[in-house]
Amino acid sequence: MDYRPLQLRKDEDRRLRAGHLWVFSNEVDVARTPLVDLEPGAAVTILAHGGKPIGTGYANPRSLIAARLVSRDHEYPWSGSLIVHRLKVALALRERLYPTPHYRLVFGESDGLPGLVVDRYGSVLVAQFTTAGIERMRAEVIAALEKVLAPSCILLRNDVGVRELEGLEQSVEVASGSLPESLEVVEDGLRFGVPARDGQKTGWFYDQRENRALLGRFVSSSGGGARVLDLFSYLGAWGLRAAAAGAGEVLCVDSSAPAIAGIERNAAANGLAVTTRAGDAFEVLKELRAARERFDVVVCDPPAFIKKRKDHREGLSAYHRINQMAMQVLSKDGLLVSCSCSHHLSRDELMSVVRAEARHVDRSAQVVAVGRQGFDHPVHPAIPETEYLKCLFARVLPGSF
Repeated sequence: MDYRPLQLRKDEDRRLRAGHLWVFSNEVDVARTPLVDLEPGAAVTILAHGGKPIGTGYANPRSLIAARLVSRDHEYPWSGSLIVHRLKVALALRERLYPTPHYRLVFGESDGLPGLVVDRYGSVLVAQFTTAGIERMRAEVIAALEKVLAPSCILLRNDVGVRELEGLEQSVEVASGSLPESLEVVEDGLRFGVPARDGQKTGWFYDQRENRALLGRFVSSSGGGARVLDLFSYLGAWGLRAAAAGAGEVLCVDSSAPAIAGIERNAAANGLAVTTRAGDAFEVLKELRAARERFDVVVCDPPAFIKKRKDHREGLSAYHRINQMAMQVLSKDGLLVSCSCSHHLSRDELMSVVRAEARHVDRSAQVVAVGRQGFDHPVHPAIPETEYLKCLFARVLPGSF
């Protein structure tokens, strides 16, 4: 592989030496190594200002993140063989953690493969290439996945907007094998059918697995018969977990008709009874409050309301509104599970949202557990962006203290 030099400006190597993997365009010494001379995804050797190599990776002159460091070891540069090695390391972690092959196998930078996400559904792999560097290594990535896991099928879900920032087109295609109509997830004994081509993101939200298990613990310890409301339910992962733990009644709400049909199929496949309701979560909460409905547990796991930093104010307002409305249909000693997958909303901010909205409805909140993303979504300690999921289990009591 031909590695082009990419030299940094003076003192711009400090963040990389501290563990970060990204090089921003304003950190490159473009007089010595012009970014415009590089093709998107080109392999590069990243050099400190004095010319000393820091490591190898790939670059994209069209992106604000102009380069990503992949390897600091000159004996193991960015290459197909390194991808195989990193896949084996990632697989070893997941096999220690999970009894069945259903998990996020690769989580980008946190697994040493920036720009690559891979979810495993038994023998089927669903991959997503989000950078020009990974796209340029498409053949090597597919070959590495086949070598390490011998999958029956590899589906590429490259239908995400972030690819446009890298100058890439969106697409969905089968890279190898034969794709079944539906994928299967096994999670703590429950089985879920997942649409193969058109499910949300890569099909399933593995990142909430441990938090859903904690919900089951709360529901089962309540003595049975809890009434549970699952908002933004998608395929019913939270709601069915509650039903399996002994909830007396579960109402799953989603705005998507295909999602509602998926919940009903998954409930039937597991021999569980849930009620479904199609509609916007905000509107359904208004209707439930008007009807004086009350629930012992409300799960609020919305899509990211803050996708970009500039959306913070408007998105924060949405988090306030949905949490307030959720509390208004909680029973006197109810449990609110409040989640956010917005990186731009901190855990402290979500805590403040819960506190403020409890006070707004003249109630008190006790946060009894704090969840994060699953173990198959490890956090890179130098890259805050890899820690994004927040999940608060808050007991909401009448009155204040």
